Amino acid sequence: MGKMKKKHESGAATAFIPRNQAIKKLQLTIADFRRLCILKGVYPVEPKNKKKVNKGKSGNRTFYFAKDINYLASDPIINKFREFKTYVKRLKRAKGRRDVKALGRLRANKPSYKIDHIVKERYPTYTDAIRDLDDCLSLIFLFSVLPKSKRVYVERVHLAKKLSLEFMHYLIASKSLRKCFISIKGYYFQAEIKGQKVTWVMPHKLAYQCPDDVDFRIMSTFVEFYSIMLGFINFKSYQDIGLIYPPKLSVTNNETKINDDEYDLTDLNDEYLASLNCDMIKINQNQDESQGDEFPLAEEENAEQIENAKIEEENLNKLKILFKGLKFFLNREVPREPFVLAIRSFSGEVSWDKSTALGSTYQESDETITHQIVDRPLVGKTYLNRVYIQPQWVFDCINENMLLPVDDYLPGAVLPPHLSPFVDTNDHGYIPPEKQKLIKMKLGITDTEDKVSDEKSENKPEEKILAKTDVKASKKEETKIVKKKPSKNSDSEDESEESEEEEEINDMKVDLDSPDEDQQESEQESSLSEDEEEQTKPDKTKKPIIAVVKAQPKVENKNLLLKRQADEEKKLSEMMIPKKNKRLYDKIIKSKKKKNQEVEKLKQKRKIYDENQVKNAKKIK
Repeated sequence: MGKMKKKHESGAATAFIPRNQAIKKLQLTIADFRRLCILKGVYPVEPKNKKKVNKGKSGNRTFYFAKDINYLASDPIINKFREFKTYVKRLKRAKGRRDVKALGRLRANKPSYKIDHIVKERYPTYTDAIRDLDDCLSLIFLFSVLPKSKRVYVERVHLAKKLSLEFMHYLIASKSLRKCFISIKGYYFQAEIKGQKVTWVMPHKLAYQCPDDVDFRIMSTFVEFYSIMLGFINFKSYQDIGLIYPPKLSVTNNETKINDDEYDLTDLNDEYLASLNCDMIKINQNQDESQGDEFPLAEEENAEQIENAKIEEENLNKLKILFKGLKFFLNREVPREPFVLAIRSFSGEVSWDKSTALGSTYQESDETITHQIVDRPLVGKTYLNRVYIQPQWVFDCINENMLLPVDDYLPGAVLPPHLSPFVDTNDHGYIPPEKQKLIKMKLGITDTEDKVSDEKSENKPEEKILAKTDVKASKKEETKIVKKKPSKNSDSEDESEESEEEEEINDMKVDLDSPDEDQQESEQESSLSEDEEEQTKPDKTKKPIIAVVKAQPKVENKNLLLKRQADEEKKLSEMMIPKKNKRLYDKIIKSKKKKNQEVEKLKQKRKIYDENQVKNAKKIK
C-alpha cells in the first residue's frame, strides 16, 4: 500500500505562499520586502481557487508564487538590507549617547547597494528595456518637476531632471519623435526607438500641492530602479548615434559668457543642457550618415510590401524635415521645454528672450523669424514679415504631417478641435468632420470637387427609385385583369363554370413582389388612389370574365438579382460554418453591430451639437 496523501500538501496549496509567511522566510521588514519586490519585479498574484490555496479558509490574504519567493531569497541585496538595519540601530544608539566621534565614523561608513545586476537580469537586451520604457519615462518626468519637500529626496529629483534632459537631447539628435498631444494631464509624446513605440506624459509646470493619500516611499523605490534603467538606455542610445555620453554641448558661438569669470563651466554646461537648444559633440565629427543599400527582389510576391515600406519611409523622411527652414520665437507665456523638443525634433529653429533663460540664439527683433508663438492677446510692437500663431498649430502640424493653414490659429481666434493622434479612425469607425476635412486637404481635394461628388451621390438614389417604379409598372401590366360585361344569353351552366374558375384563380393568387425588396415598393402599393381601387374592385352584382392579355417583356433589375444572389451565398456559407467556429463568428458579428451602433450614437450627438451651435450663433446675431 502506497503512502497516503494528506490534504493541502500538494498542488495549488504548495504553489502559492502568503505574504506574512514570505516575510518570515526572508527575515525582512514589510518595508524592505516591498522594496525588494519592486526592484526584482515580483508582484502579488490572484489564485483561481482561493479556498484551496488558503487551506480551506475563505479570508482575504495576499499571495505570491512560492518560486518567486525562492528567487528573492538568493539575491545578495538582502544582506545589504540587513546591514542597513544594523547601521540604523547603531546610529540611534550613538545619538542617544551623544557620541560625536561614533556618529561621524558611522555616517562615513554608511552601507550602500547597487542594483545594476537587477536591471541586467530583468532586461537582458536593449530592445527589452525599450519595450518597458513607457512607465519609466512617465515617472521620471513626473519627479523632475516635483518641488523640494520632506517626502521626496532632492537628489532623486535632480537626477530625474538630468536623465529626462539627456533623453530629450537624444530624441532631438535622432529625430525619433512621431506624435504630440496637449491634454489636461500634460503633454503626451510618442517616439519610435529601434522599431518600438514609446509613449509618455510630460506634466505641466504648474503650482503643485503634495497629496496626503500617496505613498511616496513606494514611488521613490520605483524611481530608484527606473533611474538606473534610464541611465543604461541613455548610454546605449548615445553610442548608437555616435554621441559622447555624458553629453557635451558645443556652445562656442556664445564666447562672451564662457570667457567671463562669473560663470562656472559645469554650471554653464548644465544650464545649456536644460535649454535643449544646443548641438551636441559627436565622437567623430566627420562621420557621414550612410544610406542602406538596395538589393533586387528575390520574390515578386513581396513587391507590394516593399513599395508600401518605401512610401512609409518617404512619409517619415518628410515628417523629419517638417519645420526645416522655419524660425520660431517663443513668447514668455509659452512653456519652453515641450515646444523646443517638438520644433527641434522636426528640423526647426527656435529661440526666446535672453532674459528668460540661457540658450537663446536670436532675439525678437530678428527679421528672419517666420513664426512667433503667442498665447495672449497681441500687445506692443508687431512685425509684418512673420506669422503670429497659437501654440496648438505646432502640435497639429506634427500630427497631420503637413503645414496647416494659419488662419484658424491666429491670436484671439477660436481654435479648431485638438484631435488626438492616438485614436485610429479606421478601427474606431467614426471620423469627425474636422478629421475628414484634414484628410481631404492631404489628398488635395478642393471644395468644388467635393460638391460635385456630393451631387453625384445625391442623384444615385433618385435613379434607383425610378428603376424600381419601372419594374413595378411592368409587373402590374403583366397581372392586369380586364373586366367585361357578361352576355344576357348566357346559360346557367356557363355561370357555374365561371364561378368555379374564379374560385380557383382566387386560391392560386400569389404576391409577385419579392419580400426582400425595399419598403418603398410596399409603401407605393398601399398609396394607390381610390379611383384605381374602385376600378380594380369587381362589382358584386356583375360577374367578371377573365380575358388573356398579350404578354410584355419583363424588365429585370440586375443589381437586385446580384444582391439576392450574394445574400443567398452568404447565408449558405454561414450555414456551412462548423459549430466550433460558429460562436466565434456570432461574437464577431455582434461586435460589428455594437460598433455600428456606437458610431450612429456619435453621429447623432454631433448632429445635435451642430444644431445647437447654429442656434447660439443666430441668438448672438
